[in-house]
Amino acid sequence: MTVLIDSPAWPAHGTFFSHLVSDHSLDELHAFAEANGVPPRAFDLDHYDVPAARYDSLVVAGALPVTGRELVVRLRASGLRVRGRDRAPHEGRR
Repeated sequence: MTVLIDSPAWPAHGTFFSHLVSDHSLDELHAFAEANGVPPRAFDLDHYDVPAARYDSLVVAGALPVTGRELVVRLRASGLRVRGRDRAPHEGRR
């Protein structure tokens, strides 16, 4: 059971964003996010989008830094990955 975070690499809103995921369960992911002040609106079906300014504090809180590739591999292996083609606009908010 691990919460993972990749490096901030996705540009949006004048900053870069990381992905925060669990390789175990969405319950684990939601609990970690809530405990660390990540707003529910940042959830997108299988991950939270978090701004670069939050990266270090989430790592200190216990998120394991991984590459973007490792994050996707572990998310797929967990069975929690939602493929892009399975996403509908504005769906997935908690």
